[in-house]
Amino acid sequence: MSDIGDRPRVVIVGAGPAGIRAAQTLVAAGMRPVVIDENARWGGQIYRQPPADAGFARDKAALYGFEAKKAAAVHDAMAQLLPRIDYRPDTLAWACEPNRLDTLHAGREANVPFSHLIIASGATDRIVPLPGWTLAGVFTLGGAQVALKAQGCAIGARVVLAGTGPLLYLVAYQYVKAGAQIAAVLDTSPFARQIAAAPRMLNQPSTFAKGVYYVGWLKARGVRIEHGVTLDGIDGTDAVQAIRWRSSRGEARTLACDAVGMGFGLRPETQLADLAGCRFRFDPLNRCWLPERDAAGRSSVRHVYLAGDGAGIAGADAAERAGCRAALALLEDIGVAAPHDGLADAATLDRELERIAAFRAGIEQAFAPPEHPARHWPDDLVVCRCEEVTVGTLRACIRSGLATEVNRLKALTRIGMGRCQGRMCGESAIALLAAETGRPPADVGRLRSQAPIKPIPITPMLYDDGVQIQPEEAHDE
Repeated sequence: MSDIGDRPRVVIVGAGPAGIRAAQTLVAAGMRPVVIDENARWGGQIYRQPPADAGFARDKAALYGFEAKKAAAVHDAMAQLLPRIDYRPDTLAWACEPNRLDTLHAGREANVPFSHLIIASGATDRIVPLPGWTLAGVFTLGGAQVALKAQGCAIGARVVLAGTGPLLYLVAYQYVKAGAQIAAVLDTSPFARQIAAAPRMLNQPSTFAKGVYYVGWLKARGVRIEHGVTLDGIDGTDAVQAIRWRSSRGEARTLACDAVGMGFGLRPETQLADLAGCRFRFDPLNRCWLPERDAAGRSSVRHVYLAGDGAGIAGADAAERAGCRAALALLEDIGVAAPHDGLADAATLDRELERIAAFRAGIEQAFAPPEHPARHWPDDLVVCRCEEVTVGTLRACIRSGLATEVNRLKALTRIGMGRCQGRMCGESAIALLAAETGRPPADVGRLRSQAPIKPIPITPMLYDDGVQIQPEEAHDE
């Protein structure tokens, strides 16, 4: 089966809805998977739990709103699994090699062997840069959620949420429910586009109704909501002081605020799948490069499976089902009978995932990011904040003819080489390269991932299985 022995050793990366349901399915079949979780407690981003010693208490209804019962179900399922799995919280999977993950926990590096790997790495915010986005007080929408759920605080006293996507309204709802002041919600997607997409979203009526409710609830409480805006910039000397935009009719407006939460939908975290050797394709719906997988979650690499938003944005409900489905595929591949103790079978999961996919297509239609924003970026706009690479630097490199592919642009300008490893700037680099060369984004390449996929201290590299390697030996190597 593999070079680590005949007994399957299954590792799941991620303890959000996909990872938890994958583990639940495997445990029901008599297996004991390793579950690696970068967070201190299970639940992922959507069902993030406050730290156990947070010092504040908010019940699930306050934290998750309409999703409180789903959050409780996922949390409880994992709690019941703990005696039957090898759960490793606060552990970063920072590299992947054949049959081995490199992880970091409490400042120590450890190798985790596997025969089968399920990657449920989740998603992160999609960022479209604008002047002032690097000021103190600018957060992603996901970061604003983390502040509320994990730290029990708002990102500012007078907050503007800007961008587009369902998360824009969910975060606004959660902030106002918690007592924070939302000065405005600025949606770059035109209202007419959202109305036109409604028929495609009606196959999930309860989910659609919740979105409509959030908007109505916010308006009833006096929250300013504007659709079809064009974001011009965020002003401030050292920190946020105001945001500027143009209305759908082109009217210039400015609003005082001390914090901005921004995001333009979500993008999958695909770096680990890349390091695992998975083949990628450009996905028009997600507007990014995604690892290839079949309907069951099998990747192009034998015994590597993909589930949840890390393989394509579909939401928490789809992630739960995709986690189950990937686990069932794994069991089929190793010749273990699927469990039948109340869990859905493969055919049922496939039908449910297809229905959610149709709804997701409607979401992407309704909340598409701004088209061709790179054409209007000023030369002094910072695209890569880690390496302080500006639009002007990138344009000069592209127009000189030295870079026609994004990895060449990376090599010449260092964009995507900083701490975020291209998470924040990678799509912007592709967008600018496409705009300057007149080619579609799919034709200018994708940023290749490199280990470590997130920053790690160098100290653990001087250790091997708890035994310190002398610096001279490390230098000689």
